[in-house]
Amino acid sequence: MDESLDGSLQNQIAVAGMYENWFLEYASYVILERAVPAVADGLKPVQRRILHALREMDDGRFNKVANVVGQTMQYHPHGDASITDAMVNLGQKELLFDCQGNWGDMRTGDSAAAARYIEVRLSKFANDVVFNNQTTKWQLSYDGRKKEPITLPIKFPLLLAQGVEGIAVGLATKIMPHNFCEILQASIDLLNNKKVELLPDFLTGGLLDASNYNDGLRGGKIRIRAKIEEADKKTLVIKDIPYSTTTTSLIDSIIKANDTGKIKIKKVIDNTAKDVEIQIQLAPGISPDVTIDALYAFTDCEISISPNACVIIDEKPHFVGISEILKVSTNQTVDLLKQELEIRRAELMERILFSSLEKIFIENRIYRDIEECETFESVIEMVDKGLEPFKKDFYREIVEEDILRLLEIRIKRISKFDAFKADEAMKRLEEELKEVEHHLANLITYAINYFKNLLQKYGKGRERKTEIQNFNTITATVVAAANQKLYVNRTDGFIGYGLKKDEYLMDCSDIDDIIVFRQNGTCVVTKVQEKVFVGKDILYCSVFKKNDDRKVYNLVYFDGKNGISYVKRFKVTSVTRDREYKLVSDNAKSKITYFSANENGEAEIIQVNLTANCTAKIKQFDYDFAKLAIKGRESLGNVLTKYPVRKIVQKSAGVSTLGGVDIWYDATVGRLNRDEHGQFIGNFEPKDSILVLYKSGNYELTNFELTNRYTADEILYLKKYEANSIISAVYIDGASKNHFIKRFKLETTTIDKKFLFISDHKASRLIAATDNYAPNVQIKHKPDGKTNQVELLPISELGEVRGWKAIGNKLNYPKLTDLQFIDTEEKAPNQPEDESLVVSGDDEPEFIIKNLAGDIEITESESEENNNAGESDPDSKEVDDIPFEIKNLPPDHKDLGTGEQLGLF
Repeated sequence: MDESLDGSLQNQIAVAGMYENWFLEYASYVILERAVPAVADGLKPVQRRILHALREMDDGRFNKVANVVGQTMQYHPHGDASITDAMVNLGQKELLFDCQGNWGDMRTGDSAAAARYIEVRLSKFANDVVFNNQTTKWQLSYDGRKKEPITLPIKFPLLLAQGVEGIAVGLATKIMPHNFCEILQASIDLLNNKKVELLPDFLTGGLLDASNYNDGLRGGKIRIRAKIEEADKKTLVIKDIPYSTTTTSLIDSIIKANDTGKIKIKKVIDNTAKDVEIQIQLAPGISPDVTIDALYAFTDCEISISPNACVIIDEKPHFVGISEILKVSTNQTVDLLKQELEIRRAELMERILFSSLEKIFIENRIYRDIEECETFESVIEMVDKGLEPFKKDFYREIVEEDILRLLEIRIKRISKFDAFKADEAMKRLEEELKEVEHHLANLITYAINYFKNLLQKYGKGRERKTEIQNFNTITATVVAAANQKLYVNRTDGFIGYGLKKDEYLMDCSDIDDIIVFRQNGTCVVTKVQEKVFVGKDILYCSVFKKNDDRKVYNLVYFDGKNGISYVKRFKVTSVTRDREYKLVSDNAKSKITYFSANENGEAEIIQVNLTANCTAKIKQFDYDFAKLAIKGRESLGNVLTKYPVRKIVQKSAGVSTLGGVDIWYDATVGRLNRDEHGQFIGNFEPKDSILVLYKSGNYELTNFELTNRYTADEILYLKKYEANSIISAVYIDGASKNHFIKRFKLETTTIDKKFLFISDHKASRLIAATDNYAPNVQIKHKPDGKTNQVELLPISELGEVRGWKAIGNKLNYPKLTDLQFIDTEEKAPNQPEDESLVVSGDDEPEFIIKNLAGDIEITESESEENNNAGESDPDSKEVDDIPFEIKNLPPDHKDLGTGEQLGLF
């Protein structure tokens, strides 16, 4: 800025304008030239330049990466470090490069060796699909000395196969890698006008939930999990790790979760070599199922990724979906194939044309006519004149360049000219031309066959590595380890895990919520802290489980407004944290006089003592909470008494009024649930368990905790366990290759322990099983080796009930093709609902006489006389006076007569 003598300013520069222009130029450069790939070939500029440099150097041998970096720097105006990093990244994706040396490991995070030690060359796949100089569009390099491709003519959706991640100015891109074989099949389906859906696939394997993938667009999300196996009850093994993590980062996250108390483990051992193997040894008494969920909740064993497909289309960034990228890439492949066919057609037509000219030139001895010509121009005219009669047969006009090529033919070639061989060569060219024209006329079919050929040639070994599943939602507070001890100061109104001198309540996690009930009839839910004030006169506090519809609170409260005592039962399933809720009438003198929290909806009996000077005739009475319906927490409740209460005590503990818990099994995620997802497996009481039969030939009894994990692929049979059930099973013995059938009762009741009930050969496997009491067995076999025959036999003809360790009976069907159990309605004789002989009249029964004759039950009919008060005891009736009908007789009790004959009396 210059200032004149009179103080005026000259040559002012607009700084705002400079910033705007320079920033836009910089942003455009970063977006177009560095961070975001082009949709045409799926490559960033540095990747494209590396491939071009390798193509120029390609002689079939390996090249030092340092040399390739130097060659690439002729086209890429940046440092060698960025080129090396980009080349290593491409090499680790195992698609475009053949690598030699230590290229690092994306699973462990180990870096590659120095560029001077490792070598690289283009893969056969890259040479086949990436390059074609005839269809490549070129531009000058940054210094103008060389030509480089604007985009490479890649005949494959490379962007979807490799994936990409980049951060530019004001935008970013993150495209997941997809499976090689699935991409090719999707392109084939797209050309066949079929609907396609592509889901990510990662070289690191693992498990994938892509239910919210949203075609890779912004706003979508995928969840990726490590594959965790239970080696035994004390050891977990991680076999695959999530994409974008390493074994080192994963172990660090596990150790951090253990240090903060979220999980409890003893040791982590990294045994990763050729395959990933991280061994986690659990602390004593820790559930493997809960720990697996905790690993997913608190460590990098589960990560979420939000895709964001941004690509360069026509020199501008666009946000598009994966299906659109596939469509663009597939259509571009079709267009490139068309260009190649058209180029080949032109080449063949030219070769056929010149072959024809050569044959005419030699066979018609035109070369002799030029001997007397004195000038070169006259030679050309003489040859042109000799070709004149044949020009009408050519597809284009004969020009001077064609004649010059004829004049270049040597005498030696003319003397050895073989017309027959020339005709054969032309015939082959014409056949190839017809084939090319056929492909052009059927371009879509040709493109489909091209993709099929790629799939057949390069698809082996590139099968899907990431397993697609639907993940269950893990509630962190449920699986978090109890890493803190909760204390309470009831008088002063404080709770927390830092009040170590006050009353100890329970163990809890530092992410739990705590529910507090106070004497004044209010409740509040707050997050557990070291020390937090929740209000004085604390009556009850505990860990709060959201949406727990089994826990029921019973209370009696005194209404300070009218002096009446009310009784109520309610649940607290969802609340707003740190908000107070009123459970009694809105009066300052209202208060809770009795309270109980019941984990399974128990309803106890209480004894109510009234004051001695009240006017009530009965000053002590019992009340059964089972008579009271469960309502909302804000309900008024039922009147217990209008008289003043002196004391309320619990007289007897109650039983649950909620009944059992209905449990479903969702095989998709391998979890139990109470949300009616999957197969209903029964109503469970606290002592009930689940029977699981595995394809490996093991059986296991488990509890019905929702944190249990089941691997659906390993399970043959899962059902509620009945104590009297008989297991029927057919298995193949791995040693003899014979089929065996066995029936047995479970003689072990140990929970969460597997017992092998077939032969222990590693090739033995369970093929069919049921707990139906007496199923039929449908056998398909080919006795003549050709025709299937079907036999349906009762199980009793094939085997009898033995111990669970018995081998069983051999099935003498050497050419067995299929076997199934067909359930029957026959029930076990000791089941109460089916073991009786039902005796009933026309109306509802009043009483039942059970088990007096083993498998027989008699039910008395109800009559008008029996409904009258003061009737004699029904047990004194003669059995012959009872109208009855005999139903469900056991096989050995047919044609029975009166009750006396039945042995009832």
